[in-house]
Amino acid sequence: MRKIIVCTFLTLDGVMQAPGGPDEDSGSGFKHGGWQKPVADDEVGEAIAGWYERSDAMLLGRKTYEIFASYWPTADPANPFTERMNSMHKYVASRTLTSLEWQNSTLLEGDVADAVRRLKASDGGNINVVGSGDLAQTLMRDGLVDEYRLTIHPVIIGTGKRLFADGATPTALEPVSVSTTKGGTIVGVYRPNGKPTYDSY
Repeated sequence: MRKIIVCTFLTLDGVMQAPGGPDEDSGSGFKHGGWQKPVADDEVGEAIAGWYERSDAMLLGRKTYEIFASYWPTADPANPFTERMNSMHKYVASRTLTSLEWQNSTLLEGDVADAVRRLKASDGGNINVVGSGDLAQTLMRDGLVDEYRLTIHPVIIGTGKRLFADGATPTALEPVSVSTTKGGTIVGVYRPNGKPTYDSY
């Protein structure tokens, strides 16, 4: 069974929107695009590279797919991620796209949750959900996420799309590994572990 792994960059207050650049995603008037690079370090890059070691595909929503497809095919080949991103298979969930131009891309058909269940049961390595906040929340609601790999950076944005937004499904998490880089970024790997429990002091 393949694992669905949500790989996301977050601010300390949980914002995931537009980490990569000022023009990446200005939806809802977001003005903080490009917040990640100033607070990243070499250890963050090494951790992200490790996220792909046992994965051979990505699962993307429309917006993230379009951002990636406009960048990676012509990205600097000296960047070690360029070949990896272009060669990996991309599964795309979209209600509006009818064709995909980026190499190794497949448009999912029908209900997204059903399509992802079929992917999980197919042959292959793990599948990384990168960015794609709306898609990630759909997968969380349907209990399809097997693992979270998060970098939590030392910056507060105050506005923007959050991975765990209001209404997120209450879920207990089992920490697999948690470390802090020299620049203060928390690199955490967590697995869903049933429902939260509650107690008092």
